[in-house]
Amino acid sequence: MSTLLYSGFYLSHLAVTSAWPFFLPCAFSVCGFFRCGDVSLAVSNLDMHALFVLGDLRAKLVKLFQSRFVYITEQNAEGIYVAEIDTESALVVDDKPGLKLKVGDHFSASVLPSREGGKMDIRFREIKLTVYGLGDYAFVDTADGHAILFKEGHSVVTVFAANQQLQEGLTKTLKAVTAKAAKWRKGELVTFKASE
Repeated sequence: MSTLLYSGFYLSHLAVTSAWPFFLPCAFSVCGFFRCGDVSLAVSNLDMHALFVLGDLRAKLVKLFQSRFVYITEQNAEGIYVAEIDTESALVVDDKPGLKLKVGDHFSASVLPSREGGKMDIRFREIKLTVYGLGDYAFVDTADGHAILFKEGHSVVTVFAANQQLQEGLTKTLKAVTAKAAKWRKGELVTFKASE
């Protein structure tokens, strides 16, 4: 497997809390908008289930980017792509009302309406993927940090917030994180242990 490392670009952690505790204080206003804390959007634009599930997922991404060193990987049967983001040099913008996250010039995650009720678009350089909800992602915790894995087709994209900068065994460590939820055989992703 080949390895490609881009250094010098830094990301931070996301903070996520469970969506359900926020359900009771939420209310519908007379003008037809849904308001929950500092999130306000037209109800017709985004399915309520998608708002809670994907909004919670976006918040967890924000928490990951609170770490100084965040690693983005894309892994498939052919190899692994690795990039490091240092959040001290990459501005982290948490747009809660717009349900968006932007880190530096390269990483973004946005919750958007879709025919399925809602989706999250994630972009990092040439990596582009769409998450529709449960079954498309997994949470992984290791001694080295915390990660969210996203599945699309036979590829898995990992956002890993490291406790400290990974210097030795970078690729091995990140492959081990991905292997906690994803397994390939003969070029096909045969196992993905999604979180519920």
